[in-house]
Order: sequence, then C-alpha cells, then structure tokens
Amino acid sequence: MIQKSVQIKLEGGLEARPVAMLVQVASQYDSSVYIESANKKVNAKSIMGMMGLGLNRDEAVTVIADGSDEEAAVAGIEKFLGGSQ
Repeated sequence: MIQKSVQIKLEGGLEARPVAMLVQVASQYDSSVYIESANKKVNAKSIMGMMGLGLNRDEAVTVIADGSDEEAAVAGIEKFLGGSQ
C-alpha cells in the first residue's frame, strides 16, 4: 500500500464531469484506489462516493492505492488531479 498527498489543481474542483473522469482514470487500475479528505475515505472508483467529498481547487487530498499496480495508480490520479490529463 502506498499513499501520497496531492493538491487538486482542476479549475472547477471536482464537480460532476471531473469526478466522472477521475473514476474512469481510477478504474483503469487493478489496485484498490481511495481518496481521503477531512477524515473521509472513499473509493475513487465510485462516482457517488467521490461526489460526496465535494472537493474544490487547491484542496489537498491523500491518494491511497493497494495492489499490483499501486504506484501507477497513484501516479495516474496525481497527474489527473494536477490538471495534466
């Protein structure tokens, strides 16, 4: 398992369309992928869970991945949240 703190740099934060895109990115990986913010930990492959976080631009979150491709999963989520799709 690895985890990394990442700052959200998407222009509008994580609203509906970016959340859907994030779920698509997370779903590419076999590893379990979670986003943690303010003591809430949700599955990054769950649209409803991610929408429930209500994350805004410049907020810091922790990306957690556990599995065979965990390093690639964290790197992919970090790249997306950093605005570098």
